[in-house]
This record gives sequence, C-alpha cells and structure tokens, in this order.
Amino acid sequence: MKVGLSTYSLLNDLNSGEMTVLDVIDWIAANGGEHMEMVPYGYTVEDNHDLADAIRERAASAGIELSNYSMPANFVQETEEAFEEEMARVKRHVDVVHRMGVKHLRHDVTAFTLPKEKMTITWFEQNLPLMVRGSQIIADYAAQFDITTTIENHGFSVQASDRVQRVLHAVDRPNFKTTLDIGNFMCVDENPIIGVMKNLPYASLVHFKDFYFRPYDEHPGEGEWFTTANGNFLRGAIVGQGDIPIRKIVKLIKDSGYDGNITVEFEGMEECKSASKIAMDNLRRFWEEA
Repeated sequence: MKVGLSTYSLLNDLNSGEMTVLDVIDWIAANGGEHMEMVPYGYTVEDNHDLADAIRERAASAGIELSNYSMPANFVQETEEAFEEEMARVKRHVDVVHRMGVKHLRHDVTAFTLPKEKMTITWFEQNLPLMVRGSQIIADYAAQFDITTTIENHGFSVQASDRVQRVLHAVDRPNFKTTLDIGNFMCVDENPIIGVMKNLPYASLVHFKDFYFRPYDEHPGEGEWFTTANGNFLRGAIVGQGDIPIRKIVKLIKDSGYDGNITVEFEGMEECKSASKIAMDNLRRFWEEA
C-alpha cells in the first residue's frame, strides 16, 4: 500500500501559478507521499509531450510513482462522427499515458455536469450501449500497452455502485476495472460504507476524500457547498475531519486484502498544501491503526 496525492488537490496553486506540476512532484516527495495521480487541470500533457517527458523524469528522480491519469470523457454522443472523434481524443491520452510509463487510467463515460433528467436510471439504460462500446474500444486499445483502464463512481449518471457494476460487467474486459472513490457515492446519496463494500472487489485504485454533509432542509449558507442528486448539501473536507466514517472504511479496505495505491483528493476550502499534508498524514495513520 502506498499513500499518494492527486494533483487536483493542489489545483488552487496550479491555477494561480504558485506551483507547476513539476513543483507538485517535489512537494509530494517532501511531504511523505509515495505516488502522484495526474488530473490534467492546471496543466496538460496530451498536447505537450515535452512536459509529459519532464514529469516522467522528475518523478523518477524524486522517487514518486506516477500511479494514475484521470481524465474527463463523454461516450454518449449525438452522432457516430462525434463518437469517433471522442474515441480518437481519448486514445491520444492513452498514448501519452504510455509515453509517461503510467499503467493506470481513469476515464469518464458521460459528461460530468448533467441536467436532472439525465441522472435517471431510464437515461442511463438508454445510453448504456454507448458507454459500454466506448469503454471496450479504449480498454482494447490500452491493452497493447498493458494499461488498466477504469471507470470511477464519478459523474451523476454513473456514480452509484450498482450502475458502476452494470458498466463493468457489460464491458467485460480483463483490463477494465473501477477506481473506487469512497466519497463520491454521497453525491448520489448512497451510503459510502455500502458503496465501498459493494465495489471494492472490482477496485484497482482507491480515492480517499471527505465531505461535510447537511440535509436538504438545512441550508448551510455561504461557502463551497454543492447539492447531491436529491438536493442534500456537501462540501469538501480534509480527510478525517468531515462526516464520512473514514476509519471504518479504511478498515474495510485493509481487511479485504487490498494493497494497491490509495490516493488523497482534497477539494475543500482550506489552504490546499496544508490540507493535503494533513490528509495524507491522517490516511497513513488510519491505515496503521486499522
């Protein structure tokens, strides 16, 4: 088991120019992290192979594994031409992942932001064939590089554990698994303990985040709150300080025999570097105590 950090956790500093992604590698190494997950916000590599090479080399010199690459994708396109364009775009990302020596990629299968009518089970089932077809094409393409592709419980259409499994079983590829995010189940009002229990057998990577939760009829006021699929309120928290039963989930994962990478994702209001350090320290301590 290795504790690491998603570059998304330091997005505020990446966007402000205070840090570059190369600085993030050094920061992770200096603050106890063992791997880095790349989320191409605040920087891009698909169109910048010089940066991709620099990341690979800096990570190697710092002793930081490049554990995963997480990217947006949308396989539910209106036309065959648009679908093929999306396949070509995602394949270009697979190519750069291979160039960097990364063996794990997470892609979405629908747009992340969806209107209420596209969060329904009816819309999901109607568009499942496109999600499955796209995932099969990308998994088969990535297989030549020995890359595992994954779907995360992410995006309001395919966020619940049963829907993730529905896609996994329909795709039916040995190198297609799930990136298990312990917090994202709450975005569709699923108990995170139950979601973890159900999808852990299919997980090749685990994301740890935390949320503050307030029910739909207790508006929390100003701040970076967002609403779940059913109108409850969530706000990002430092791992171990929010309302998710992190210790119970850590014990579930550890007792299952999972020994792969675990990635901290911070998306709260606190200063991002100090919050990320606290989160990694907490997660390592919880794992040792479990």
